[in-house]
Amino acid sequence: MNSTIRSRLLSWVTERERNKPLEEGISELFSIVCLLAGTEAGPHVKIDASLARGLSYYTGAIMEISVHDLVGSLGGGGRYDNLVGMFLGNEVPVCGFYLGLERIIVVMTEREMFPPQLVSSSADVMVSIWSEESIADSISLAQELRGAGFRVDIYPEADKLGKQFKYASAREIPFVAVIGDDERDRGEVSIKDMRSGTQRRVKREGLAVTLRESL
Repeated sequence: MNSTIRSRLLSWVTERERNKPLEEGISELFSIVCLLAGTEAGPHVKIDASLARGLSYYTGAIMEISVHDLVGSLGGGGRYDNLVGMFLGNEVPVCGFYLGLERIIVVMTEREMFPPQLVSSSADVMVSIWSEESIADSISLAQELRGAGFRVDIYPEADKLGKQFKYASAREIPFVAVIGDDERDRGEVSIKDMRSGTQRRVKREGLAVTLRESL
C-alpha cells in the first residue's frame, strides 16, 4: 500500500462519512506495510479491504495466510487486545495467529515437498501397547528409541496385536516393538519385521543396535 493508495482509501472514506476508527485502521495498515517493506515478507503481503474474520474480539488489523490455487487459507489471526484482559482484569496488547496443520500437509503433499525418506515411511519403528497396565512402559521405550535417533510411532491404545500390526503395515512402518508380560519379566523386547514377517526377541538394552543394523 503506497501513499497514493492510502490517500485514495482515506478519500473514499471521507467522501461518504467521517469515520475516525476506519481512518485509523487504514493508517495502521499503511504503517504495517511500511515496516514490512524492507523485509523478505514484504513482497508477499497483499492488502485486501474485503477480508473479514468472524470472531468479534479482534481490535485491529487481521490477517490470513493463503497459497495460490488453494481454496481457503492456511492460517489467520490479528490483533485482539481485549481478549486476555477479559480474564486478567486489565488490558494486555496481543497479536497472534494460528496455522492449519492439516491444510499445510495437504499443500506439501500435493507439491511433493516432503523428502522421499519421509514419504516412504512415517516411522522406523512402532511401539505397540500390550495392555492398559503397560502403557507407561511402552511410552518409556518409545522415548529411549527417539533418544537413539529413530523415528518412532506409538500405537494409541491397548488393542489386539493383529490390529496393531495391520496399522503398522498400512503405514509402511518396517518394525514393530512388542513388550508383553514375558518380555517385561525377561528384560526383552520382541521385534517384528513387517517386511519379512519374522519376529525375534532381543535384550532391551541392545534394541537400538539391532534396529540400526536391520534398517
